[in-house]
Amino acid sequence: MAPRSKNKTTTSETKAREIPARMPAEWEPHAATWLAWPHYRDDWPGKFEPIPWVYAEIIRNLSRHERVELIVNDTASEKRARKVLNLANALNDNVRFHRWPTNRVWTRDSGCSFVLADTSVRSVKWRFNAWAKYSNWQHDEKIGSLMGKVASAEEVQPVFGKQRVVLEGGSIDVNGRGTLLTTEECLLSKVQQRNPKMKCADYEKVFADHLGISNVIWLGSGVTGDDTHGHVDDLTRFVSPDTVVTVVEADPKDANYESLRENVRRLRDATDQDGKPLAVIDLPMPSPVIFEDRRLPASYANFYIANGIVLVPVFNDANDRIALDILSDVFPDREIIGIYCGDLIWGFGAIHCMTQQQPAS
Repeated sequence: MAPRSKNKTTTSETKAREIPARMPAEWEPHAATWLAWPHYRDDWPGKFEPIPWVYAEIIRNLSRHERVELIVNDTASEKRARKVLNLANALNDNVRFHRWPTNRVWTRDSGCSFVLADTSVRSVKWRFNAWAKYSNWQHDEKIGSLMGKVASAEEVQPVFGKQRVVLEGGSIDVNGRGTLLTTEECLLSKVQQRNPKMKCADYEKVFADHLGISNVIWLGSGVTGDDTHGHVDDLTRFVSPDTVVTVVEADPKDANYESLRENVRRLRDATDQDGKPLAVIDLPMPSPVIFEDRRLPASYANFYIANGIVLVPVFNDANDRIALDILSDVFPDREIIGIYCGDLIWGFGAIHCMTQQQPAS
């Protein structure tokens, strides 16, 4: 286990502006990727057995290119993880273990958002309440602070009024230059309401103060079946400072058809932080993935950009190859690796949901 470094915490927005912060784009150099080893069987009822092997495949590929900071519940959990990783040829010196209890393993949402402030890394510690839906979040609420300590990052806790701001990392995506993507369904809806008193302008101020954002693009709804109620990382992603990929549905009878068309319209009307239009690339949706009569949020947009590679969820679908080819064109200098997520998606999340990047300072 890596030693923990001391860090300071402040909730002051004035402090946050003393040294302006910038949230880097995901394709910028990483120091590490954070993951938490799966253990909560109720996230994959009846389908848990293959999940550790999916994690092992992801870690095997990531650890070839960058350090993997792997959170495990305890000594016994670490032992089980090491066994699986060893069998999968994924255990090496680039994998570091941290024994911290977690409720769930969706580190994108429970972890902190790392930003750069001058030459140092800062940890933006949002309040986590399990997507304003579940009651078991108390361990996960602590994870972002622990991550920041290991990274020797100063912690900042955004507040609105007298309340800490609730936000999940999967609800935002940035281009590293000052533009952020999010959805009205997630941040402004009264369903699974994170911050009841916050309006559009309030979020934009928080993003400006803590992430260096000057321009927010508000999309409408997320994909059908999304348990988070509208996370943008299943929907639309920046792939360069001026280009996004966004999922589209070809079948007019599909539940996603109209809402995805509306998001494309918004993107074509949107501009970047300099007032320039965005290039918009269509990414297909896979055929509906249904298990136990429930549609799951299967989407190729839930890819993760790491040093040298892009990990892409695939579903044994005819559109798998089309999506991989599109992302190969978008990232010509990175290896594009498809990871089968037909079982993983039963937990209502895929590769981007389970990862959190720590930028290189």
